[in-house]
Amino acid sequence: MTNTHKSILAVIFTVFTLCGCTRSSKTIIRMQKLETGVTTSPTTVEELKDAIAKYQDRVVDLQLSQSQIGIWYKLLATRYLDQKMYGEALKTFQTAIQYYPANQNLYYYVGLCAGYMAKAALDYTATENTAERYRYLKLSESAYLRAIELEPRYARALYGIGVLYVFELDDCEKAIPHLEKLLTIETKNVDAMFVLARAYYVTYQFDKAVSLYDRIIATTKSEQKKADAEANKKTVLDASYGR
Repeated sequence: MTNTHKSILAVIFTVFTLCGCTRSSKTIIRMQKLETGVTTSPTTVEELKDAIAKYQDRVVDLQLSQSQIGIWYKLLATRYLDQKMYGEALKTFQTAIQYYPANQNLYYYVGLCAGYMAKAALDYTATENTAERYRYLKLSESAYLRAIELEPRYARALYGIGVLYVFELDDCEKAIPHLEKLLTIETKNVDAMFVLARAYYVTYQFDKAVSLYDRIIATTKSEQKKADAEANKKTVLDASYGR
């Protein structure tokens, strides 16, 4: 073994010795000084200014590095989502949130992926245990709500939480204010109208449901959607007359 190899091994041994189960604050400070080039305690004005500048440069480097890692996680999660690998996408979006905890888009995608994973949470043991599915649904709910908290006019999250409440969590009352708000933002969102009309119907607000189906018929250019709205309107009217 050459002297160079011995020196490298000695350095590695020293690093591992310093990086045991716990590091003292003195060790961390010493390593920071080595990285920044500030090896002595500054005392003069010039030394203090120089030390501050070196530490600031180090902070900027770390910020740029962390930012880039966060971007890569977002890109990776998006690739998983494109491939419909919802479990991997969910985990990766959750990791990206650690770097961007105030990014409403990441929470929206967590909600979306968790919703898909809830559909995939089959009762493989045939024990009628739906705990995993419910856990994913509640994660989806909390993620959508956080996205809306960060951006109250976030249309996709408003729609996502509406669909979740109406079709998955059977809580149409909670869906209604979110969908109503969405339709003040996207006034011609026919899909949102269908979901809201369903919520009105389930909560016995038949007049509102009929009115919304009429609005769909007047708005959409799709003959299929017009036919669906007509059929749904008839169902609501029949239920209303049978009260």
